Amino acid sequence: MNEHAGSRLDRVRGSLGIAQLALQQVEDEFPADSADELAMILRELHADSAVPGGFLPALAQLIRTIAHQVERVEPGYDGDASCPLHEAAALLGDDIGLRLTLAARSLYPQGDTP
Repeated sequence: MNEHAGSRLDRVRGSLGIAQLALQQVEDEFPADSADELAMILRELHADSAVPGGFLPALAQLIRTIAHQVERVEPGYDGDASCPLHEAAALLGDDIGLRLTLAARSLYPQGDTP
């Protein structure tokens, strides 16, 4: 591994460490006091106003970007490495997002109205 790749990896590790600390801070805020508060937290994960599109869609986009990079370097270009990444991104964006929305609606249906 060259020096440039090593410093890139260090930056990724640092960013992941920050994300882990942020998630720990959110976890430390539990237990939430009410169903509507839990519903709002679920909605924030999927459609956070501070992160365009939400946290999970942003994570899905990162995984798609990695998958596109993997496509360029994977041996044989057969999709063995990139296909699972594309599938994971799709699950994050579609399946998990929908399930978070359904759970939030079940907890606090009035929260869907502006």
